[in-house]
Amino acid sequence: MTETVVSTRKPRSGAAVLVEPPGATTVPRRGKDSGGRLRALDGLRLVAALMVALYHYGGRDGEVAQAWGTSPRDQFPTLHSLFAYGCLGVQVFFVISGFVICMSGWGRPLTSFFASRASRLLPAYWAAVLLVTAVFALPAVAYKAVSPSDALVNLTMLQMPLGVDRVLGVCWTLWAEVRFYALFALCVVLPGANRRRVIMFCAGWMLAAVIAQNAGMPLLDIVLMPEYAPFFIGGVGLYLVHRDRRDVHGWGIVAVSWLIGQHYAVQGLWHAPNPEAFSYRSSFGIIAVVTFGFVAVAAIALGLLGRVNWRWLTVAGALTYPFYLVHEHLGWVVIHALHRGLGLPSGVTFALTVASMLLLAWLLNKYVEKSLTPRLRTALAKTR
Repeated sequence: MTETVVSTRKPRSGAAVLVEPPGATTVPRRGKDSGGRLRALDGLRLVAALMVALYHYGGRDGEVAQAWGTSPRDQFPTLHSLFAYGCLGVQVFFVISGFVICMSGWGRPLTSFFASRASRLLPAYWAAVLLVTAVFALPAVAYKAVSPSDALVNLTMLQMPLGVDRVLGVCWTLWAEVRFYALFALCVVLPGANRRRVIMFCAGWMLAAVIAQNAGMPLLDIVLMPEYAPFFIGGVGLYLVHRDRRDVHGWGIVAVSWLIGQHYAVQGLWHAPNPEAFSYRSSFGIIAVVTFGFVAVAAIALGLLGRVNWRWLTVAGALTYPFYLVHEHLGWVVIHALHRGLGLPSGVTFALTVASMLLLAWLLNKYVEKSLTPRLRTALAKTR
């Protein structure tokens, strides 16, 4: 969800291209105007972020109902059931993350890998935590702010294992990302990434995650993340396919990941039809969205979307992470102000809220990420 790196797709000669510092999602140039960017991947990241926003604004009850004044089911009587599928944008993010983290870690020493990940995640995250904490502390905002102590703990990104109140509702996905980064760094980047080691990592993690599901050991669940592992692993497998589309092991990893991933998604999100429930997600619909995530990344990995090369997608990709961080909680504030304060219709409020969060994301990218990310990366990458 947060990665922008340079491709290390293996050339025909068999020599791997060394990874460059993060800052662009790129592959070897296919045309003189392409610039080498995987712009389709930038676009898919924004699609996944917008899916999650649809869910948070109109696909669930909870605090957002307080912002609207009534349940989103009343605001969007037809669309709310479709918006409810937007939560699966997280699984799409995880597939993308598996692809890009494998790309980022291939041929890179551990110090450089750590510096690239930390510098990419932390500046916008710190800014979002401070911004949401400050806004929620305003007397005019009806939502409860976390305590000052808990807000400070949130800056470490370790509030989930510590059981501390979260400033950002979406930070649980970052905790999953961090655990994936740690597993990949220890098992692949530290000893040195190669095809065999990546295949063994995927096979070992998948088997361990499946076993952990019924082991009844919370520590294994925390480390191995059974319900999310197939999506990260599937993305890693798709990167192997990106390097060599004839890689049978890579395709096998992708197939098994999809089969197990859709199982966990259905298990977690499906329920029998119930008129008391907010909405109903069919098992077919859940499987379809999961499949979309795998197929979309596969199409990009195989170069089938090379013509999706519009320059504005680069900007869209840059906005995805800060948008994802701030859109939920600050979106409640904007919805309340526009819909209940100014009396704007639901559809107009929805569109303006998304637009305002994209604008805020642009400001965070321009004035926080572009300033702090390279400085933090340089500082962390220095060896002593």
